[in-house]
Amino acid sequence: MTEWDHWLDYLVDGTPVQLVRPSDTDRPTWAAYEETRYLGTVHSRFDLDGRWHVQSLNERHLSLDDALRALRRPHDWAADREHVRRWARGTLSDPHLRVLDVQTTGLDTAWAVQIGVTDRDGNALFDELVNPLADITPQAIALHGFAPNQLSAAPTFDMLLPDLACLLAARSCLAYNAAFDRAVLEREVHRLPQPARSAWAKLRPRRWMDAMAPYAAWKGLWSARYHSYRYQPLGGTYHAVTNCQRLLTAMHRMCRTR
Repeated sequence: MTEWDHWLDYLVDGTPVQLVRPSDTDRPTWAAYEETRYLGTVHSRFDLDGRWHVQSLNERHLSLDDALRALRRPHDWAADREHVRRWARGTLSDPHLRVLDVQTTGLDTAWAVQIGVTDRDGNALFDELVNPLADITPQAIALHGFAPNQLSAAPTFDMLLPDLACLLAARSCLAYNAAFDRAVLEREVHRLPQPARSAWAKLRPRRWMDAMAPYAAWKGLWSARYHSYRYQPLGGTYHAVTNCQRLLTAMHRMCRTR
């Protein structure tokens, strides 16, 4: 940071922030402004943990961008976070909750290559590879590692549907980006014969719940460009059951105020 001037424009999510180093300090410290509005002060990586320290919030972030996003939070963030906490607690209180993750052939018109389901305690109830009967994009293979030759002997979706439907029937189903996972399952069902489609209609989950927006609000990194809380990746592996367990870990964190 020694090459930085005492004043500069910094772009975060398409919106400029002006950073000004106070004249009364030699430390790597900048006051942040958005036009004429003072956002707060950030300190550079002088902390032992190597993070950006947001002075007014008493928080540390891995990047300057995230530190400035934190300073842009709306005034009602505390209320939003409390709402998320209550939602997470209520969701995890359901003893019949199912957590689901689907690994796919790609992002566009995707088909399932792996399906994982756990209970609310993270116990694996369903952990199956799926023969997608379709091409897998190189980008998807690079992420989850499932090549066509590895899946040729795996069961097809129609073979797995009876057990999967019994696990999900009339239950609440939690996922991260639930709209995507739900669309994959509905697409798989739609290409099956009518009797199977009718059976799924009776046995599908009672309710889908998506943790993606609540997790973004809980983290509280604000995008001025999109006027919303910034998407937060859960991180981790591209294994379905592991992702379910990672989501549950995030849910338990959301139950806490800090």
